[in-house]
Amino acid sequence: MLQRIKRRPVLWSVVAIALVLVVLLAIGLWWWLRDDAPARVDLGTAVSTLEDDVVESTATPAAAPTAMPTTPEAGAEPAAVPDPTTTPSAAASTPAEPEAQPNEEMVSGGVDGQWIVDTSIAEFDYDESAGTFVGFRVEEELASIGSTTAVGRTPLVSGSLTIDGETVTSVTVEADMTGIITDDSRRDRAIQSALSTGSFPTALFTLTEPIDLGTDPGSGGPVNTTAVGELTVKDITRTVEIALEAQLVDDTVVVVGTAEVVFADYDVTVPQVPIVLSAEDHGIIELQLFFTRGS
Repeated sequence: MLQRIKRRPVLWSVVAIALVLVVLLAIGLWWWLRDDAPARVDLGTAVSTLEDDVVESTATPAAAPTAMPTTPEAGAEPAAVPDPTTTPSAAASTPAEPEAQPNEEMVSGGVDGQWIVDTSIAEFDYDESAGTFVGFRVEEELASIGSTTAVGRTPLVSGSLTIDGETVTSVTVEADMTGIITDDSRRDRAIQSALSTGSFPTALFTLTEPIDLGTDPGSGGPVNTTAVGELTVKDITRTVEIALEAQLVDDTVVVVGTAEVVFADYDVTVPQVPIVLSAEDHGIIELQLFFTRGS
């Protein structure tokens, strides 16, 4: 009987250790198998990014410290006392000029004219999907990890769009692919090689068909539409359709979009690195852009 009692603490200790090992194994598997790729582009998230940026830029600055009164130095002459009989100066009597009035077109919510990609809006953040960027998403299988999503993004983007009434008449967006980053420097080098960025550093999208924005595009509501145009990568041009979501927020047009592409169409071979067992031969091009009025 005494031996059985002595064995029970040992047995419970073994069970406890086994449970701890199982929990640690589960956590380890979750850590290695989780897909921690940045979130897909989303209009609501992009608009929130813009609003957060506006709040930060318009935050009230801290009040300047109150100057302490100074004691006049010994021997200094006292300050002159103004003569009450003196006529006030012309500058003091001149009425203040009226404040400049806001542009009527902006007040009325008009959207006609040219809009330029503004990379100063919201700082680019790869992990948080913040700021302006163009990039890609592709599914891959990694050794000892499993299925995951490879995401590459470049914040080096320029471009413009022109709106006439309820129609977008022109769009050009150029992305500098030498600025593409991922979550792994080894993948970065492989992507630069696959895209031949040394010879073809940029990708260009040009709209070929007008985009109908529907009635009252300046109302501030979200717009869902499709942009048909030509995408040029490595000097190869193909027709693509980009599913777009856009919204006018104050004086900024926020645009996000995605398009499926086959890499072989642009003579791009899926990068091969030791950790990558396989990767799909197609993926998603994604963009997040903020447009402000051109000068």
